[in-house]
Amino acid sequence: MRLQAPFSTILLLAATTAIAQPFGGPQTNSFPSPDPIIRAIYAEAMDSSKLEWLAHELLDVIGPRLVGSPSQQKAHDWAVRTFQQWGVSARNEQWGMWRGWERGITHIDLLEPRVRTLEGTMLAWSPGTKKGGVVANTVIMSDPVDSIDFRKWLSSVKGKFVLISPPQLTGRPDDNWEKFAVKESFDRLKEQRKKINDEWMARVRKTGFRADTLANLLEQAGAAGVITNRWSMGWGVDKIFGTNARKAPVVNLSLEDYTLVYRLTESGKKPLVRIEAESKFTGPQPALNTIGEIKGTEKPDEYVVLSAHFDSWDAGSGATDNGTGSILMMEVMRILKKYYPNPKRTILVGLWGSEEQGLNGSAGFVADHPEIIPKIQASFNQDNGTGRVTSMSGAGLLSAGEFLGRWLSHVPSGVTQHIKLNLPGSPAGGGSDNASFTAAGAPGFSLGALDWDYFLYTWHTNRDTYDKLVFDDIKNNAVLAACLAYLASEDPQFMPRVQRVLGPDRQGNPGRWPQPREPERAGGIDKK
Repeated sequence: MRLQAPFSTILLLAATTAIAQPFGGPQTNSFPSPDPIIRAIYAEAMDSSKLEWLAHELLDVIGPRLVGSPSQQKAHDWAVRTFQQWGVSARNEQWGMWRGWERGITHIDLLEPRVRTLEGTMLAWSPGTKKGGVVANTVIMSDPVDSIDFRKWLSSVKGKFVLISPPQLTGRPDDNWEKFAVKESFDRLKEQRKKINDEWMARVRKTGFRADTLANLLEQAGAAGVITNRWSMGWGVDKIFGTNARKAPVVNLSLEDYTLVYRLTESGKKPLVRIEAESKFTGPQPALNTIGEIKGTEKPDEYVVLSAHFDSWDAGSGATDNGTGSILMMEVMRILKKYYPNPKRTILVGLWGSEEQGLNGSAGFVADHPEIIPKIQASFNQDNGTGRVTSMSGAGLLSAGEFLGRWLSHVPSGVTQHIKLNLPGSPAGGGSDNASFTAAGAPGFSLGALDWDYFLYTWHTNRDTYDKLVFDDIKNNAVLAACLAYLASEDPQFMPRVQRVLGPDRQGNPGRWPQPREPERAGGIDKK
C-alpha cells in the first residue's frame, strides 16, 4: 500500500513536542494509521517472531564473531544463507583483510600455596602456550623510579608470569556498598580505590611506555606470560579485549582470582600458577560485510539502510554487542520481505565487520559505494544492547525532525511511547556505524536502547551471552525498525541534507562536521 496525502502533511509539531516528552502519549497500544502493512508488521513481529531461533543459531551455535576468526566467517556465511532462504538477495562483500586467529581452550590453575582452578581466559589474538601449558611463579610489575630503572627491572621477569593490573579492594559493585555500608565506610573505600588507581597509572607512566605495549616488552624480556584484570565494576564481570603480544600468552583473570594471586604475590607466598592456553594464528583472512537487499520498484536507485555490526569481542558470545542489533535487522528484513516485497525504494541491510576496531566495515562500505551514499533516504542503526528503543536524534540534520516525526506518527503507540527525540541533534563522530554514514553526508540515525546495565554487565564483557537478551524489547524494536524502513521507503519526499551549524569545540574552535575516515584494510597484519 502506498501512503496517501495525510502522510505527507502531518505537522512538524508532532516531532518537536517529542523533544521534551515520550512520543506517542497514551500507554495503551493503538494504531494511529489504518495501514494494513503496519498492522501486519506488528502482528508478525509479536506473534510469529524468529528472534529466539536467530539468537540461538548466532550466539549459541556460532558464538562470538571476532574479526579474522573462523566464527566470523561462519556467521557471515550463515547470514547469507538465512537471507536467501527468506527470498532476500544477499552477499558477502570483502572490504579488507585481518590477522587470522582461532581461540582454543584456556585453563588456569593455582598450584601453590594451595590448589585452585582459576577463572580466566586469553585475550583475543593472544599466543598460546606450549603443549601441556607453562608453570611459573608470579611477579608484580615494578614501581620504577624512571624508565631506566624499569629497563633494569625487566631482567628479573624471565620465566615468570607478570601481573600488570592494579588490585581491587572489593568485588562488590558500588550499588551494593550504597545499599549496605555506612557512608563513612563507602567514602573511605572510594578514596582508597582512587589512590590505588592513580598510583598505578603513575607507575605505568614512569616505565616510559604505554600500557598497551607492556605485554610486548615483557615477552621480549623472557616473561612466561602476562596476567591482567579489567573489572567492569559489577558482580563477576570483566571487560576483555585483545593483545598485540606475539610469543607470551596474555590472560585475564576474574577479579576474585586476580586479587587472590596478587595478594599472595605481594605477601611473599610465591604463588605457582599453571596456564594452558591454545590458540592458532591462521594468516590473513578476509574481512567481510553481509549485505541483504530488497530491490525497489519505483526508485530502485534510492535507498533505506538497516544497519548493525556483526562482529564482536570473543570472551562472551557477543549477545548484546551486537548480536541483538544483528538479529533485529535480520528479523526486520524477513518481515519486510513477507509483507512489503516490492518497496518503492531499495531496502538494504548491512551487517558490518570490525566495528569494534574502529567502524571499519561500515567505513569500507561507505568508501566502496560512492554511488549509494548520496541516494540514501535514511539509515537506521542499532547497537547498544537488548533494550527497547527509547531515544532517537536528528543527527544534526535540520529536516530530520519533519521526516522522523511523520514516520513515527504512524507507528503503533505501544512502540513509540518510550521514544524521546532530540532535534536537530548532533552528528555522531564515532561510537557506532551510523557515524560512518553521517560523516559521508547521509542521514545516519541511531536507535538508542534502554540501558539494562549494558555498559556495566555486557558491553565487551565475559558475560555478554544469550541469557541476557530481553526478547519482548527486541520484538518492540523489530516493529519500530520495520515500520521506519517501510515509511521511509514510501515517503514521496527525499530527506534534505541541510546540516545545522555546530557550536565551538572544547578548545573554542569552530565546530566541524565529522569527516569520513578510511578503514583499516589490513588489520593486525605485519606490513613488510
